[in-house]
Amino acid sequence: MNTRDLGEGWTVEPLDGPVPRSVREHGRITAAVPGVVHTDLVAAGLLDDPYLGLNEKQQEWVGSTAWRYATEFDWQPDGASKHDLSFAGLDTVATVILNGTTILSAENQHRSYRVPVLDTLKAGVNQLEVRFAAPVPEADRRSLELGYRPHVNHHPFNSIRKMACSYGWDWGIDTATSGIWKPLTLESWSIARIANVVVLPSHEGTTGTATVRVTLDREDDEPVVLRLTVGGYSAEALVVGREAELSVDVPDAPLWWPRGYGDQPTSELTLELFADERVLDSARRRIGFRNVELDTTPDSEGTPFRIVVNGRAIAVKGVNWIPDDAFPGRITRERVEQRLGQAAAANINLLRVWGGGLFESDDFYDLADELGLLVWQDFLLACAAYSEDEPMRSEIEAEARENVARLGSHPSLVVLNGNNENLWGYEDWGWQPRLEGKSWGVLYYHQLFPAIVSELAPHVGYTPGSPFTPGGTSAPNDPDNGTMHIWDLWNQKDYPHYRDYSPRFVSEFGWQGPPTWSTLVESVSDAPLTPESPGMLVHQKAENGNVKLTDGLVAHLPLPNDMQDWHWAMSLNQAVAIRTGVEWFRSLQPHCMGTILWQLNDCWPVVSWAAIDGYGRQKPLWYAVRAAYEPRLLTIQPSGGTVALTAVNDTAEDWSGTVTVRRLAFDGGVLAEDAVQIAVPAFGSSTIALDSTVAEAGEPRNELLAVTGAGHRAFWWFAEARDSSLPAAGFDAVATRVDGGVEVRVVAKTVIRDLAVLADIVAPDATADRMLISLLPGEEVVVKISTAWSGDASRFTGADVLRSMNDLVNAN
Repeated sequence: MNTRDLGEGWTVEPLDGPVPRSVREHGRITAAVPGVVHTDLVAAGLLDDPYLGLNEKQQEWVGSTAWRYATEFDWQPDGASKHDLSFAGLDTVATVILNGTTILSAENQHRSYRVPVLDTLKAGVNQLEVRFAAPVPEADRRSLELGYRPHVNHHPFNSIRKMACSYGWDWGIDTATSGIWKPLTLESWSIARIANVVVLPSHEGTTGTATVRVTLDREDDEPVVLRLTVGGYSAEALVVGREAELSVDVPDAPLWWPRGYGDQPTSELTLELFADERVLDSARRRIGFRNVELDTTPDSEGTPFRIVVNGRAIAVKGVNWIPDDAFPGRITRERVEQRLGQAAAANINLLRVWGGGLFESDDFYDLADELGLLVWQDFLLACAAYSEDEPMRSEIEAEARENVARLGSHPSLVVLNGNNENLWGYEDWGWQPRLEGKSWGVLYYHQLFPAIVSELAPHVGYTPGSPFTPGGTSAPNDPDNGTMHIWDLWNQKDYPHYRDYSPRFVSEFGWQGPPTWSTLVESVSDAPLTPESPGMLVHQKAENGNVKLTDGLVAHLPLPNDMQDWHWAMSLNQAVAIRTGVEWFRSLQPHCMGTILWQLNDCWPVVSWAAIDGYGRQKPLWYAVRAAYEPRLLTIQPSGGTVALTAVNDTAEDWSGTVTVRRLAFDGGVLAEDAVQIAVPAFGSSTIALDSTVAEAGEPRNELLAVTGAGHRAFWWFAEARDSSLPAAGFDAVATRVDGGVEVRVVAKTVIRDLAVLADIVAPDATADRMLISLLPGEEVVVKISTAWSGDASRFTGADVLRSMNDLVNAN
């Protein structure tokens, strides 16, 4: 097997469409492969960065234009008898022409294509071109051919097998990309090659078993040999046909565990194809042995949803994942490593790959395996009804088969999910009369996908959708059964109402907030910059997003007039909202066995639900998630008209000790005090009633409850901040330069609620090691700022940088 990269020497030019004169007159544009047209236009100076200011509108023409990619490559016969062009990814409706002959018509971004080209290649210079249909009118055309089906966008993304959020979303830019977005190679071979590998790891007793099912491409049926090696153990098979199955037992194989539950050992799996002792082809995977099941056995409270790994029910501390860039071709392994590292550092143990994006990359899954991050991968059908007719049905089956086979070897993959919100939409969003009897996707969720998972990845759990009620005996978004999404709070109510729910598993919920200040001012240059200035509105995609931000704030804090105060207030409110929800849901364990926050990351700089903004900076929400997802948590929650203390222990060791519960005045005076014993078993939780002397406030607006001990602390504020007597923050702060950055030492003179050092205001590269710290009078904290910035360290103690909730209460 000889593989030649054909990613060099490409140009791109517009064909039909509303193309600006400057682009027409420029002629052919240098193109990056892998890549998309947008980034080529930016590199050529023909398009302003779509992420900045008002530029999204200026690039709309790109998605309404057809494009032609072209290159030349030299080829000489090399003795191989077969030659294939292999396209790892084409975005999206494409015609491939080699030396004037059409060799491929493609229409699916989510799958690869391989074309034999022996009869089309010629010795010497070869001309290769790829013509892409304009994605916006193509989706419109196909929506008429297939028939209208409900969706949630201004483009019919459900009519075409393209990344749905490429057409924009309520957090995403509308780019409608075109391009050769994954590698393109010429592969030459003789006798036989490995066409497909399905890896089926299993573990029983102390033995791991790796079974592989192999499909070959071959010239004839002359015998070839397959050798499978795993962890130093091997098996061979003589193959005459095109399919084979081999297994290897690995004695004393250690189990792969999610982070926080054990180690993540993996073994290299090597598959080699021989003829006459000559290696024709090979394939490699890293695998781990683990067992997974989804426990949905009804109980007295409804139907649970538990992810069980190696017999242990996992308390899921999750986040939803979207494509990390609107132009996915420029996402590097290093970038994915940074983002998954940020997830792990925030005590997250599961990433749900959302169904309006992509089947994630091998890099993503390799890193998840290494970090012990569980992965829940949606099939790519989201927030819409989908045709079950041809050609849609065959394309969806092809992408599903390819990607389940590709990803199934990864121990991190524990859930394959049929869709995002489509079962819910069909039942509750008024789709049925609009469909007028047309198919809408149920065949995929209840027949096609489970059959594919059973065949190609039986060791991975499957659920038909999210949200979903197992057994189908109640509505899809029923809190008592299976998984649920909680969006009525952000859209209609307020975050304390998270406590109105007692769900079994929450797979989506979220609250909006702006990106970090440095990301905001890098991407929006309005003068003046306001929440409603033109660039800000371009970077706020949610329907009535600013209204919902305001409504969600004013019950808790005054609405600021100053823009930096507004930014801090909305950032803080987002963090407090999610901390409130997560701590409540965790306090319900084991009734509720998981939360998956919407969302970890952004694909561009935008006001959104993300904890990490579009330039990779950690918002205050990230710190709130890290604290709320601590393996051991103390949290105070309402209980029967008073409050109670819950201790959650997601570790393998029992947790016991004495904690001190104090009802305090804001000046630090102790109004009541009690010593409480906690005793929580490994992977358990315990709720302790508190004595009324500490649990009930005399003057709620002037008091708080503080719990300290056993290495943890918790606070309860008896009144909303805006209705309280929270004083102006009094403190002494000193910044000192240290190796790698600056240390900020703060000594509180008053009670301080949710102290933060917004370090990126000083230096865009600056990151604080902690945030949202509440202090009592006399307490101190040291915050380490990592930065290469070499200016005056005292800048990190400025009034615009060292912030707290106190500032917002006392701003006017």
